[in-house]
Amino acid sequence: MSKNLTKRAEDYSKWYNELVVKADLAENSAVRGCMVIKPYGYAIWEKMQAELDKKFKETGHSNAYFPLFVPKSMFEAEEKNAEGFAKECAIVTHYRLKNDPDRKGKLMVDPNAKLEEELIVRPTSEAIIWSTYKNWIQSYRDLPLLINQWANVVRWEMRTRLFLRTAEFLWQEGHTAHATEAEAIAESVQMMNVYADFAENFMAIPVVKGIKSESERFAGAVETYCIEALMQDGKALQAGTSHFLGQNFAKAFDVKFANAEGTQDYVWGTSWGVSTRLMGALVMTHSDDNGLVLPPNLAPIQVVIVPIYKSEEQFEAITKEVDQLVLALRKLNISVKFDNRTTHKPGFKFNEYELKGVPVRIAIGPNDLENGTYEVARRDTLTKEVVSKEGIEIYIQNLLETIQESMFSKALNYRNEHITKVDSFDEFKNLLDSKGGFFAAHWDGTAETEDKIKELTKATIRCIPLDSEKEQGYCMFSGKPSAGRVLFAKAY
Repeated sequence: MSKNLTKRAEDYSKWYNELVVKADLAENSAVRGCMVIKPYGYAIWEKMQAELDKKFKETGHSNAYFPLFVPKSMFEAEEKNAEGFAKECAIVTHYRLKNDPDRKGKLMVDPNAKLEEELIVRPTSEAIIWSTYKNWIQSYRDLPLLINQWANVVRWEMRTRLFLRTAEFLWQEGHTAHATEAEAIAESVQMMNVYADFAENFMAIPVVKGIKSESERFAGAVETYCIEALMQDGKALQAGTSHFLGQNFAKAFDVKFANAEGTQDYVWGTSWGVSTRLMGALVMTHSDDNGLVLPPNLAPIQVVIVPIYKSEEQFEAITKEVDQLVLALRKLNISVKFDNRTTHKPGFKFNEYELKGVPVRIAIGPNDLENGTYEVARRDTLTKEVVSKEGIEIYIQNLLETIQESMFSKALNYRNEHITKVDSFDEFKNLLDSKGGFFAAHWDGTAETEDKIKELTKATIRCIPLDSEKEQGYCMFSGKPSAGRVLFAKAY
């Protein structure tokens, strides 16, 4: 199986696009800007979904489902949110087609089937959900209301890229309502931490936790908490956001509750979400010129076993041995595949599983049966060794843990080496192109300066890190006083 991948150093964007397609993760569909997520890619998403869903339930959230369509007037109720998404909205105006009398077999919009009110195809669900919460919340006894939904959304992007930016994508969106401001802020911070824990411990992706600048904040939010990751090409990727909505949506949809004293007050809200964009982050953080490199915690197949034989008798003997090994590994909750296809040679299989990023490959031939050994190969380091079959299942279990930790450490080292302090705009511009990564720089806090830096360099403020120390200084661009450093980067 030939990979023929473009080298990352030659064209990172082309390498990414080729890898997503050749590794069978996804492909472009017949619908402009939309993708087909293929079974192998969807299996990774399912593992992400399962782990996140477990974390949501552990923190007290329940799943529900809300309509795909939002009446236009309802969507407009929270002004900032409507303005923020207006340019990305897809709109349903009619409900029926009819035959075109001038073009046999063709259909046309029936002008008599115009909707009384146009429907927005949800780009996000705050409007439809908060209009529903009005009926669900009357008293402080109904709070907190902790709801999540797994859904698809549509944002009519003009320039698309598989997983990173598509007109339709899959995600989860949490929407919660609280009796106090402090509770809602605590919820926003908690969910940011849930995302960070998932990214680091399951995706092996180190992230920076922070808050967005006002211009980068979610439309309609008072504060946006975020996790930012760094890809191998030195560009940042927003991996998850959690928004403190204040009482903005409660006021827009008149969601009030009677508090313990019997007086009416507006509830406090949050929303938070991650999407299939995480698939892009997974590919770009770890993969190499040979294909995908998947962390064991998210790999659909953690171990693949490839038989090497010449005769039917050898194949039967190997199969008998492998059946026992598969049972032993599955008892340890390790996902394992025995590739016993007779239509492909071992070399083809080795290439295929290397391209697909399977963390561990075991090869077993007649000599291995005779010697009581197996050949074990690691995908992350492309190294292999001969291991005794005695206790092999524990060896593999420990190896998978080692690979997971090693992948995180490698990504963390890269990230740390690419956080650079800069004090002058000239230094910033030079290093932005030559080194890339995050740049910790002073900023005067104004949107004007932020916009000008973006206009001149295409770099944005990714976040104001939560763990950053207060440090008096001067803005690298305007020279005005600054209370601390923020992280700039070019981003996806």
